[in-house]
Amino acid sequence: MFAYITSYIDRVNVSFAKLQMAQQLGFSDAVFGFGAGIFFLGYVVFEVPSNMILQRVGARRWITRIILSWGIVSGLTAFVATPMQFYVMRCLLGVAEAGFIPAIIFYISLSFPQHWRARILSMFYAALALAGLIGSPLTGFIMEYFNGVMNLPGWKWIFILEALPAFIAAIYTWKGLEDDVTRSTRIDEPDRALLSRVLANDREITAEAKHKGVLSSWLVWAFCLIYFLDVFGIYGYTFWAPTMIKSMGIKSDFVIGLLAALPNAVAVVVMVTFGRSADKRGERRLHVAALLLMGALGLSLSVLWHDNLWLGMFALCIANAGLLSLPPLFWSMPTAVLGASAAIGIAFISAFGNLGGFFGPYVVGFLKQSSGGMTLPIFSMVGCLLLGIVVTMMLPKRLVNR
Repeated sequence: MFAYITSYIDRVNVSFAKLQMAQQLGFSDAVFGFGAGIFFLGYVVFEVPSNMILQRVGARRWITRIILSWGIVSGLTAFVATPMQFYVMRCLLGVAEAGFIPAIIFYISLSFPQHWRARILSMFYAALALAGLIGSPLTGFIMEYFNGVMNLPGWKWIFILEALPAFIAAIYTWKGLEDDVTRSTRIDEPDRALLSRVLANDREITAEAKHKGVLSSWLVWAFCLIYFLDVFGIYGYTFWAPTMIKSMGIKSDFVIGLLAALPNAVAVVVMVTFGRSADKRGERRLHVAALLLMGALGLSLSVLWHDNLWLGMFALCIANAGLLSLPPLFWSMPTAVLGASAAIGIAFISAFGNLGGFFGPYVVGFLKQSSGGMTLPIFSMVGCLLLGIVVTMMLPKRLVNR
């Protein structure tokens, strides 16, 4: 969770840096949107190769390398001066981070029995909202109060200072992570023996799975589309949220950071509430559709209430809660449908869906520059989320809810 919080902050802090660097470096909205999104092209392309290497060199060594790499690249982003340099550093950040989440999921599969993994992954994914809750005020504070220190603008300090926790996470990972927990001296011998037997049984079940035809299933492609549309909305909103809040009349970067944290605090509560409700009722499809509707409604209201700060922030809280609460609940549906074939299916869905992280910020930036405002970009995200509802309701209830 600590590493994920660090990576997410380093991934999206450019949304705050944009408030200063766009003016100082002369970056247009389209340049910023493309640079923010190109991160995901490097991320998606190198995701599978990264995990292949991990299986050869071990989780401890490779996850530590991933964390060190993104810390270095994130810090060096402070020295960009041209659009091309910005594109290169953002793409390299994606390459550096590539494989991190699949690596964690792989490590969890080696360390926890199957019947524990859902709750462990839910805890891990809570880092999404926590990163925004912690990172937004921190980034706003750095940009406002470090601006001019040592003759460096605040946006440079963002990249330099927020890269430092990655090195702490790397040291913690190197010292604390073990490639094989069944051989750990931190666990009593009876527990190690029990864990070894349970994990071996899980591997036998997985080995019996027949993966042929998984990628030709229309359900897998439906899941790909739903995840793509949600990720489009998540990063379309996340990378432009500080700009949206600033357009409501807020001048202080620190205050913008504090206000940007509010929607993430709400998202933590909604994420837990919807997760428990879906498990209790055995109903995943309607909960996913409801979260998509919540995101679309919140974004629409943010346009309607744009001139009223607190109503506008209330709308963004609704939107962000729907967008960020969806991924952990969404992943329960492919798992239920694919069963033993989940490994291949989920990897494909994840890679395809993360392309939405490129198109979301880029499309929003392009439409903002061409239209001169945020109304058209916001409704492009609303349209994606509404389409997601339609596709979700097409899923067979008897399969996704089992």
